[in-house]
Amino acid sequence: MSTNSSGETMLKHDVDMFRKYRNLLEELTRKNVKLKYRNSWLGIFWSFLQPLLNMVVLSVVFGGLFGKHSQYIICYPVFLFTGRLIYDFFNTATKQAMTSFRRNAAIIKKVYVPKYMYPLSSIFSCFVTFAISILCYITVWIFFKLTGISGGANLTIDWHVLLFFVPMALILIFSTGVGLILSVLCVYFRDIEYIWDVVTRLLLYMVPILYPLQNINKDGDRNWIVYVIKINPLYSMIELFRQSVLYGIDFSWKLLVYATAVSFGTLALGMLIFNWKSDDLIYHL
Repeated sequence: MSTNSSGETMLKHDVDMFRKYRNLLEELTRKNVKLKYRNSWLGIFWSFLQPLLNMVVLSVVFGGLFGKHSQYIICYPVFLFTGRLIYDFFNTATKQAMTSFRRNAAIIKKVYVPKYMYPLSSIFSCFVTFAISILCYITVWIFFKLTGISGGANLTIDWHVLLFFVPMALILIFSTGVGLILSVLCVYFRDIEYIWDVVTRLLLYMVPILYPLQNINKDGDRNWIVYVIKINPLYSMIELFRQSVLYGIDFSWKLLVYATAVSFGTLALGMLIFNWKSDDLIYHL
């Protein structure tokens, strides 16, 4: 009985503290967005232009290898873009969260605010950029639909596109959990930053972003590779996003349940680890 009461008290305290400092979270998020492109001529317009340039380069390099004569791809540049949007957000958000304490060490040592504000503001600022990139996706979709280039004439849109916010919310929750874990680990083990950079680079090729998953198992002797890819939560979230905005089909319930369970489970684990070590972080900065 006392344990439940103590848990409820801690939860109420955390909720009250979040409400108290939510304006600070908004300001930190706004500051991070502004600082990212502060000294560039195009400013925040890079949030629109950068994913577009990445799509063009990767489409030229890999389009001939994966995009031609594939019955599983409607329009390769748009197929590529949908995967890159989810991956780029996860990659950038987790890296920014991971280094958030080191970047704000001077402030943390002088002013008290809940420490989770720093990784959260880093993740939310990346989510703002992600949302802007959706506008870029819409522009790309319209361009290929009107021109018919790379099979763009086969692109269709229906009410399923309204469900795009579901995978976006799941990748935000998942990235927050991973970001909280990495932010703590990076304080104690600085090598985590370099290890994670290698891991995220590998993820680009281990998740079907550049290629359709069906191409892997054409001969039927690579089932284990398919299973490894499907275990990765990013695969589920990318596929859910494509099902809503690209394929226009109902969500796969298996993917949805798996992605939801992993996202909230990772967030819970991240909060547990963060609360466990948050009071000691300042001594290691």
